[in-house]
Amino acid sequence: MTNHREQSVDDSLLCRAAECIAQGTGLLVLAGAGIGVDSGLPDFRGDEGFWRAYPALRGSAIRLGDIANPRSFVDDPALAWGFYGHRLTMYRETAPHAGFAILNRWCESMPDGWWVSTTNVDGHFQKAGFIAKYVHECHGSIHDLQCTKPCDAGTWPATKLQPVVDGKLRWVGNLPLCRRCSDMARPNILMFDDAQWVGDQSEAKYRELVEWLDAVQRLVIVEVGAGTAIPTLRLFGDRLVRHRSAKRIRINLRDSDVGDQGSIGIAAEALGALSAIELRMQGPSRGARAEAERFPTR
Repeated sequence: MTNHREQSVDDSLLCRAAECIAQGTGLLVLAGAGIGVDSGLPDFRGDEGFWRAYPALRGSAIRLGDIANPRSFVDDPALAWGFYGHRLTMYRETAPHAGFAILNRWCESMPDGWWVSTTNVDGHFQKAGFIAKYVHECHGSIHDLQCTKPCDAGTWPATKLQPVVDGKLRWVGNLPLCRRCSDMARPNILMFDDAQWVGDQSEAKYRELVEWLDAVQRLVIVEVGAGTAIPTLRLFGDRLVRHRSAKRIRINLRDSDVGDQGSIGIAAEALGALSAIELRMQGPSRGARAEAERFPTR
């Protein structure tokens, strides 16, 4: 777990963020891989970060783009399913950190409602109690399956799938098959170089999200752990700040810089920053105590 006491954040930024959320009528959470670090999940930052999480792939120099690729289900399906089977088990067994509950409380307080848009495929927003109807998973979900062809545009839950993976990260036993054509199945995740992803459900959710945006009076964006390597969420937020006068709070330990007056950049990890902002929303006395309880301000 991250030691939040080692982080240093300007108190005025935290107070501005608290005020921004308090004044908003609708909240959009944009969440990338960085939000899961406090839960103990890897963020696959660079090849070395990926191989630390999956040392069995280091010897063969298999990178994330090689294994998280529809070709891997053709070239070596046992390894491809070993990788995704391990991830499925990890996401099922890992509890979302307390920052998710903080975000959920903010969402539920908004008179114009809320949405989440996330590049994460772990299902942790739903696991933390967010209403699934308002969670847009723009890269799909590991908890749903699809055909590798695909033979149709259907998906189905991975609920009954119980992965068994050996020490070499290879799937043990019968490989998952399509429920319709009995060809190979795969997770319903947008992978690298992926022309086979069944994205109908994600696209429908996005249309609903955009429709909701039109009804929000004062939109606040809380962007958490969304990096620059895959800037999907950052670019979405940029458009909303420019064209809808949204206020944005960017929480990112490494990439917190913001380029507009409508945004607040906080260089911290998710749990510490969210906790400190919430304390400042509860009044000056609680806010002052946050300096000692979370991380020192400057």
